[in-house]
Amino acid sequence: MVRTRFAPSPTGHLHIGGLRTAIFNYFFAKANIGEFLLRIEDTDRERSRKEYTKAILEGLKWCSIDWDDICYQSKRQDIYEKYLKELFDKGLAYRCYCSKERLEKLKQEQIEKGENPHYDGHCRNLKEEIKDKDFVVRIKLPSEDIDFKDVVHGDMHFSYKEFDDFIIRRSDGSFMYNFTNVIDDIECGITHVIRGDDHLTNTAKQVVLYRLFSKSAPVYAHVPMILGEDKTRLSKRHGAQSVLEYRDMGILPDALVNYLIRLGWSYGDKEIFTKDELIELFNIENLNNSAAVFNPEKLLWVNAEHIKLMSPKKLLEYAKPFMDRRCFDYENNYLIRAVETMQPRAATLKELASGMLFYCVSPKEYEQKGAKKYLKESVKEPLVFLLERLKEADFNSEDELKKAFEETMEKFELKMVKIAQPVRIGLTGRSAAPGIYEMLMILGKDESISRIERVIDAIPFRLS
Repeated sequence: MVRTRFAPSPTGHLHIGGLRTAIFNYFFAKANIGEFLLRIEDTDRERSRKEYTKAILEGLKWCSIDWDDICYQSKRQDIYEKYLKELFDKGLAYRCYCSKERLEKLKQEQIEKGENPHYDGHCRNLKEEIKDKDFVVRIKLPSEDIDFKDVVHGDMHFSYKEFDDFIIRRSDGSFMYNFTNVIDDIECGITHVIRGDDHLTNTAKQVVLYRLFSKSAPVYAHVPMILGEDKTRLSKRHGAQSVLEYRDMGILPDALVNYLIRLGWSYGDKEIFTKDELIELFNIENLNNSAAVFNPEKLLWVNAEHIKLMSPKKLLEYAKPFMDRRCFDYENNYLIRAVETMQPRAATLKELASGMLFYCVSPKEYEQKGAKKYLKESVKEPLVFLLERLKEADFNSEDELKKAFEETMEKFELKMVKIAQPVRIGLTGRSAAPGIYEMLMILGKDESISRIERVIDAIPFRLS
């Protein structure tokens, strides 16, 4: 069975780079009828925070990235100790008592000689334990080059001389990332690891550990990092907010998932995917080997497309956190009809909620640019005539509403825009709004007539 995992460290919020990694692993597992595991790598006692763990879980749940199992490294100390004992028993690990001062002096001397800083193996062959002195644990790095195949980058080769006897347990007893990562992947039966290519050097070290434990490493796929539009590594200045901040901006979770999975993976020219389509189509062979550029405008476009695709009923539930509380005085069916008219016009849930406010609250003022252009003395008489026709019309019949407008246009020899725009401004306060007939039908006869009477009273419009 294919088993993948996402292994965030709770030392900060879940950002889109991490979410993309989770998405790749999740959809690969589901596309292969496998399992997706979540592992919280909280062994860094100083920097790990419970509030970050909570935010990571909340962000994944919001995006419907559901895990089949979850584990916390802080609760697996006994497992790591067992594997560490195995290395000691095989003579493949040792205690290092070197002080920070000695290591810093060694580093400076190596830099002065033009060497890359590395541990010199000072404690490698110590026979006796030194009592009452702090120590870290290092592996005895084999004198063998490190090779592995990467799905994205192909054959990878590292000389063992590029590494030293790296630390696997800190002096406070907590274990290092590379060690716990390997042990957990072994214990959980992880078959595939998809992560950023900034981990390639870590992978080389981890392959060493797999060899020391006589275990096979997973299949690796290292994807290039996400870049900002200036082609530098993505950061907050590029808009790289936490996942939950995108939620608060009014981005749909399916849209964010869709956008991020396309930053590093492609399926022909197809841009918009549902979750079911991704489960059906995702594969690691189509992962790209070039860095993707994060484009906020493209994200908004993808979000707008998902808004159009969603059922109005479901979209209303997503939009409710952004809606004016006065809208909650109306029945759901009324709001669903209102949402439906805004779907083609909104890029975010915030825009949708703001745009439909006029369905709940009569405009108290009119957009000055549009009002100055359309609320002229010459349109007052046609509007009064239209109003009388509308009073006689059935507002459940679009044909009758059209007839009222057509009669007005014919009598006064006006184009639709000359009569529809003043009505649109009266109904919404704006000159850009949904179709005139659908708005009239949703608002109903009494409310529509009241708003049209008010806009007639405002003619001719004068700038305040």
